[in-house]
Amino acid sequence: MRSERGWLLLAGTTEVAVAVGAVACPTVSLRGLLIAGPLLAAHRLSVRATGVLAAAAVLLAAALPGTEVAGERGLAPDYAVSVLFVAAVGLWAVLLAHTRTSCEAALARMTRIAELAQRAHVRPLPAEIGGLAVAVHTSSATEDALLGGDLYDVTLTAAGPRLVLGDARGHGVDAARVGAAVVCAFRQTAATEPDLVRLARTLDLRIQADLGDEDFVTLLLADFAPGEVRMVNCGHPAPLRTGHRLEVLEPPDPSPPLGLSPRPCLQRIALGPEQRMLFYTDGLTEARDAQGAMFPLDHQVKAALSAPPIDQALDGLLDLLHKHAARGADDDLTLLLVQPTVGLLDGAPGRPAPENEGRQPPLRSP
Repeated sequence: MRSERGWLLLAGTTEVAVAVGAVACPTVSLRGLLIAGPLLAAHRLSVRATGVLAAAAVLLAAALPGTEVAGERGLAPDYAVSVLFVAAVGLWAVLLAHTRTSCEAALARMTRIAELAQRAHVRPLPAEIGGLAVAVHTSSATEDALLGGDLYDVTLTAAGPRLVLGDARGHGVDAARVGAAVVCAFRQTAATEPDLVRLARTLDLRIQADLGDEDFVTLLLADFAPGEVRMVNCGHPAPLRTGHRLEVLEPPDPSPPLGLSPRPCLQRIALGPEQRMLFYTDGLTEARDAQGAMFPLDHQVKAALSAPPIDQALDGLLDLLHKHAARGADDDLTLLLVQPTVGLLDGAPGRPAPENEGRQPPLRSP
């Protein structure tokens, strides 16, 4: 609103300045310059304000004295033409303002629809779900987008909290479309499929129609139960676990991403009450400094992730990342920091072990 008042003041002042100049220099015809007022108004002001300034410009053009001819004061032959010119340009400015405001209103509606559509897939997560404390940060490398190719969600199943985190190939609208397809498929099946391996295969099948020839989605699924986390990793960056040291939880048998014939397998990880896990996309580890070095997962990261409370711990990690990344965000970034609470640790035992769980290695502890 303040900007519009300033623009109105500028346009009005311009018209007054031209009128004063025309009176001060009667030998020079300046009335044609009165079109500056309505043209300025058409750029930023409403149709009504532009119309008022256009009418004022026409009245001033008609009221200004003509140029002096042969030493006598009278109307120059171009007087009527100048007035008509100012009127025609004023009308054109009003039409421009109408077109601009209509386009701006349509853009605002479409932006609102796009924002609501994005928020349907980037819904805010509660601070705690099913005995799991959660802190989340997501940002898109695409300007004005809430989410690019990154996707995430946490849902509460009958056996406990279940998390999904993924990264669709590419950036922008196409990657967001694929990510939305994965989130939709996850929400449709996460509560009814107890086996994470079968869930990963189901998601792979359900998104095939949304994938192009070169598209793929790295994906990580995690179920939280008292004392442990069960995970399936399909080509996604391995999560971190805090403890005596910062541990990268690489899968025992790496699998390709969804869309590239994944081979999901179950991974069981011990998770105590004093430990946290960070799930992230490659926007974290691939952030580069001025020399091109990637973001290090070092003792500073461990200290940041261990700081209480959990939301401030995530803020501390973001501070480290922003200090490191000299060029700003080159990729989408999603961070999910989780920690079991008393509610999860004292909960009922997790779901029965799936058929393929017996072939998995024993729980890993720090």
